[in-house]
Amino acid sequence: EIQEVDEWQLVVNSLRLDFNSDIYLTGSNASILSGELSTYLAGRYVEIKVYPLSFQEFLDFKGDATFKNVQTYYHEYRKFGSFPSVVLQSDEKIKVDVLSGILDSILIRDVSLRDQKIDVPLLIKLTKYLFDIIGQIFSSKKVLGILKNEQLSSSFVTINNYLSWLIRSFLFYKAERYDIRGKERLRTRGKYYTIDLGLRNQTLQDSEQNRGSQLENMVYLELLRRGYQVFVGKYDAKEIDFVARKRDEVIYFQVTAEIPRKSTRETDNLLYLPTGYAKKIIVENYNDVGTIEGIPVVHILDFLLEGYEGKENLI
Repeated sequence: EIQEVDEWQLVVNSLRLDFNSDIYLTGSNASILSGELSTYLAGRYVEIKVYPLSFQEFLDFKGDATFKNVQTYYHEYRKFGSFPSVVLQSDEKIKVDVLSGILDSILIRDVSLRDQKIDVPLLIKLTKYLFDIIGQIFSSKKVLGILKNEQLSSSFVTINNYLSWLIRSFLFYKAERYDIRGKERLRTRGKYYTIDLGLRNQTLQDSEQNRGSQLENMVYLELLRRGYQVFVGKYDAKEIDFVARKRDEVIYFQVTAEIPRKSTRETDNLLYLPTGYAKKIIVENYNDVGTIEGIPVVHILDFLLEGYEGKENLI
């Protein structure tokens, strides 16, 4: 990767000045746009974020999606994620081995080697914790308490530093909280989502627990792919799973594996918002699809396949 070469920024800048050309740089972490390059190319570059395959791209990779097997592919997509090098494998053991290699590469090459002071066991422990609480409010204080119980010492500064590295390596994204009534971002109590559920499931050896949280992660990433800024919403005492903003468009989402029969929380939080707001509920249970007091309840496959050619033949 180009950022591993000393003074590569000088070479790139000289090429830009000497030749009438387009220059494409690729990198697996945010450091490629830090330091001198930003100074040399300020206002002269476009950053294109590349994510693992969307479900639509996943089906294109498979090449034989039909009504009969799209559900099977969806479960594979959720269980093993969508890194191309994983999707192209047919053997599940190889898929697991590839995922393990990707995670090791991120934690060791993109994080540990860039900061020699990093405590690797502590970094791995924090990574596993973040995988385990996807979709839950993050608390540094709670993390420190867990580490203390396991005889691992740390501090708020260290935890925040490690979180910064994990975000810069694109292993996790942070969804900040947004006060809908006050129309402002809140600095505390955000949520973390992983770039790929396969990494989470392989690390925790668990793909069936916390299905709702995994569903949230899929929706979050899909909204990022579609160009939205995504926040965790707060309206008075109510929490909205996602506030998705793109220019003048704003959509409010609740995400749940299924709508509980004895609870109206998922709908109440959206209904509490003033009228005129675009609202949507994403579910994994086909029996819940429909509308509730005017709010569309959409199956996850319908959401993931919006705009996909041939969708009507799949579901």
